Amino acid sequence: MKITVLDGYTENPGDLSWDELKKLGQVTVYDRTAAEEIIGRIGSSEIVVTNKTPITRETMEACPNLRFISVLATGYNVIDTEAARERKIPVSNVPGYGTAAVSQFAIGLLLEICHRIGHHDEAVHEGKWEGNQDWCFWDYPLIELAGKTMGIIGFGRIGKATGRIGKALGMNILAHDPHLDAEGEQIGEYTDLDVLLKTSDVVVLHCNLTKENEGLINRRTIDKMKSGAILINNARGQLIVEQDLAEALRSGKIGGAGLDVVSHEPISGDNPLLTAPNCIITPHISWASKESRQRIMNSTVNNIRCFMEGKPVNVVNP
Repeated sequence: MKITVLDGYTENPGDLSWDELKKLGQVTVYDRTAAEEIIGRIGSSEIVVTNKTPITRETMEACPNLRFISVLATGYNVIDTEAARERKIPVSNVPGYGTAAVSQFAIGLLLEICHRIGHHDEAVHEGKWEGNQDWCFWDYPLIELAGKTMGIIGFGRIGKATGRIGKALGMNILAHDPHLDAEGEQIGEYTDLDVLLKTSDVVVLHCNLTKENEGLINRRTIDKMKSGAILINNARGQLIVEQDLAEALRSGKIGGAGLDVVSHEPISGDNPLLTAPNCIITPHISWASKESRQRIMNSTVNNIRCFMEGKPVNVVNP
């Protein structure tokens, strides 16, 4: 069976192995695939593996041998799942692989805002400590989290994991999610969105991107937040109206933002957040620990093996 990986580099830049996948068929791995190359590279392949390379209705129509699409991620918005369903092509994703890494990264962004460790490290290496007349110095206010309230929007696996860490730091945890469960109630208190925004010192976004919540953080919802609140987003960039957040950072309404995602990736040079104060931006790497990527690899191999055995798993378009 012919298997084509359209954009394998971010999953495996060289520190993992495709060998287990190669045991399942004739495998061709491309680091990246431009839009105009997609159809030609899929060709007569029966199985396509993709991360962020889109698979459209037109692509499926042009590649009649295609029988299965495996996504090297949890999100699958790059796939026209309805078109795939019509053509009886299962689409499988990789749920749950990055819970530990993404929650850890969210807390890392928060701690960086609270302590500016990177900035102070650079200041020391620039000689500012050596030349300081006191035995210590700091350029930013240092923030203690114990006793403060963290509001988490999206309280699934990752949201709960972040909540556990926040609770271990002595924070009070609020959660907003349409699905309440006993596990979540042991970590934090479920509440409505308005209450969460009004009472949280730190707001963390861990929700999926949907048509209903696109632009969730905007001028109106920011106005409801505490003055000086911190915003963390390593979910999806489109959850935030970036111009509104930039203005809130300039005014001080938002005291700091830690972002691992933006609305258009890679980030464009005119993104208003690039010039906003107190805004830390990292290049969508929350998911990318080697351990997480190995779980993606293992799950993808299993998704394909199960499909070949006639029992597909992790199917998102049943």
